[in-house]
Amino acid sequence: MSRRRLTLIGLLGAGMLTAGALTGCASGAASAPSSSSPPDAATAEPAGDVGAAWVDAGRAIAVVTYGSSSCVPAVSAEPQIADGALTVDLVEPSQEPCTRDMAPRATLVGLPAGTDATADLAVRVTGAAEGETTLTGLAEVPAASEDFAPSAGWVSSTLVAIVTYGSSSCVPTVESVSTDGSDVAVQFATPPADQVCTMDYAARVTLADVGAEAGDGSVSLVLSGGNVQVEGPVPVLGTR
Repeated sequence: MSRRRLTLIGLLGAGMLTAGALTGCASGAASAPSSSSPPDAATAEPAGDVGAAWVDAGRAIAVVTYGSSSCVPAVSAEPQIADGALTVDLVEPSQEPCTRDMAPRATLVGLPAGTDATADLAVRVTGAAEGETTLTGLAEVPAASEDFAPSAGWVSSTLVAIVTYGSSSCVPTVESVSTDGSDVAVQFATPPADQVCTMDYAARVTLADVGAEAGDGSVSLVLSGGNVQVEGPVPVLGTR
C-alpha cells in the first residue's frame, strides 16, 4: 500500500491528529481539518443540507455539511456502496467546544476500490449530519496524480473543495480569489507566526467561493500562499 493511500485511510478515522506540535508548520487557522471556509463561503451553498465534490482523480470525494466551522465531522467507518449509493456515516469530532457559527465544512471520504467515477454516484450521509445528494459522473477520469498532489472539485455552481497536504490541524484559509489569465487564482492567507500545528502530514480540505471569477467552461485553480507548495494549475473536477 502506498504512502498516499495510507495517508488518506488515516483521515477516515475520528482522530486525525498525531502527537506533538510544531509552531508555524503548514497553513491556515488552527482549527479542525476542513473547517477553513472563507467567510463568504456560506453564501455558496450546495442544494439541500449535503453537498459533495469529486477530488483526487475520482478516488475520493469531499462531503460538505453545515454546522460549526470549528467542529468538522469525521468518517466513522469505511464507506460502503450498496444499491448504487455510497453511505457515509459521520461522527462529531472529540475536541474543544465548538464555535456557534453555521458554515459549510468539508470531510474527505476515500471511495471503495473499483468505484466508477464516470457513473453518477448517490451519496447518503448519516450520523452527525444527514442528507443525500448525487454527484454527476465525470466525463473523463484524469490520470492518477503524484503522491500528495493537490486536487479540487465542484461542490456547487460557485463553491469548490480544494485538497492540499500538510498538518491536519492547520487547514489553509482563503484570503482572496481573482482571475489569473484563463485560470482562477486562489491566494491562501499567511498563517500567524505563533500558530501551533501538529507534526503529521495529511490531506486537508478548504472550501472556496470562486463563482464571481470562474466564468464559463472548465476551470483550473492557481494556488499560492499559506505555505502551500503547488506547481502548475489544478483542474477543478466535476460539473457545476
